[in-house]
Amino acid sequence: MARFNETNLATAHEIIARYPRPKSALIPLLHLAQEQDGYVTDEAMRQIADLVGVTPAEVIGTGSFYEMFRFEPTGRYLINICGTMSCALLGASDLLHAAERTLGIHAGGTTADGMFTLHQAECQAACTEAPCLQVNYRYRFRMTPDGVEQLIDDLRAGRLDDEIPPHGTLARVRQHIPADRGVGAVDPDAVDGPPAWIPVTVEGAGS
Repeated sequence: MARFNETNLATAHEIIARYPRPKSALIPLLHLAQEQDGYVTDEAMRQIADLVGVTPAEVIGTGSFYEMFRFEPTGRYLINICGTMSCALLGASDLLHAAERTLGIHAGGTTADGMFTLHQAECQAACTEAPCLQVNYRYRFRMTPDGVEQLIDDLRAGRLDDEIPPHGTLARVRQHIPADRGVGAVDPDAVDGPPAWIPVTVEGAGS
């Protein structure tokens, strides 16, 4: 089970430094762990807990609330096929069967080469473009069984590498905020007045 590598540990400390309270960095650190290994490992959760001063139970309790975090080995490409009403009526089951047939696995499984994980998902909020699916949360609209087979073939051949990065990658360019350009957030316990952008009313002043 992996902890942050040296580079990502330095990034983790940089992320934590942006916040007045370390535990506010918990979700960005979960994303960082998932980007490193393709999913959030148990050891990564323990390390994150140590870094931000919470328990491992708080880490998994927070992360498991969000659908995008995975806590078991996941393929380079996570294919989520929507199975909710609009997509179901327009052939989602045919898409799923085509994917299962092409990949040689059932929904919930991962191919032996570790390249694909297949899931049936709930509504992906694209009902007007049904049936739809996502690959690493990048949409494909109005899909057909033939289109699913072509998509998998393109992914295997690397023809979509410029468009779809490995699972866990949120962005190709990581944000870096120089110390002198930070927002200047302070610990909530240190706040002793209203925010600077709220005008102060002078008592007794006329209109």
